[in-house]
Amino acid sequence: MEVIRQIAAAKKLLREESSKGRSIAFVPTMGALHPGHRRLIEVAREKADLVVLSIFVNPTQFNDPEDLQNYPRDEEADLKMAEEAGVDMAFVPTVEEMYPPGFLTSANVARLSSKLEGASRPGHFRGVCTVVLKLLHIIRPDYMVLGLKDAQQFTILQHLLDDLCIDTELTGVPTVRERDGLAWSSRNVLLTKKQRRQALSMYRALKRTHFLVKKQGILHTGELLQAVRSVIQTSGAELDYAEIVSRVTLEPLDHVERGGTYVLLAVRVGKVRLIDNTRI
Repeated sequence: MEVIRQIAAAKKLLREESSKGRSIAFVPTMGALHPGHRRLIEVAREKADLVVLSIFVNPTQFNDPEDLQNYPRDEEADLKMAEEAGVDMAFVPTVEEMYPPGFLTSANVARLSSKLEGASRPGHFRGVCTVVLKLLHIIRPDYMVLGLKDAQQFTILQHLLDDLCIDTELTGVPTVRERDGLAWSSRNVLLTKKQRRQALSMYRALKRTHFLVKKQGILHTGELLQAVRSVIQTSGAELDYAEIVSRVTLEPLDHVERGGTYVLLAVRVGKVRLIDNTRI
């Protein structure tokens, strides 16, 4: 596995590979790799000749300096997992390499970026869109593979690709969960045992919505959200938001549209903030 830290070197290697007719699949990450990332790499491996993984804790998508400072980092372990999983090239730039002095440009997907995660974390998606757009220009992948745990992010980045006519196919991979049902997240390692039990209320709440829709035929989102909030609040976790929205527009729905609806959650347990979702 090649480990490259400079933009110019990454572009040179990847343009050479493209000129040989080799397809490229790209997995963008912020490191702290876990089995969810491993699954993304496996999917990328199935789609292309060359798998590129980036490791970059992007400061522009953090609105909380403490969250940025506490974000887990273990480059040595990340590179070991990446190589074992079959990554061909790891792009691991510094902040200075990605945002040199005089950097002024940003990208944003209007409307979709200002709600849900965007409302709770102002500027978050501007940072995400900017760094992903830059990475796409550096790597020029045929495919980009993302986890669907970040459902809003996936929808926003699909718009970014479509609106700017970027010839990269976006592939979404279903959420990978730990044995107890907690969605894999780089932040899970920050949880105490008590906080982990509280965080599991998200999974229970999402399962509850499926039961109410499929077994009891409840489609009114007001009733479903009341049940979700009750599960979260009983656990002692702090609910940031619970919304039932259209998969396409991310607009709130009055009634479930079967197959086209997301239930989106964000909670805080201590200082750790986690998200999860399910499709109904």
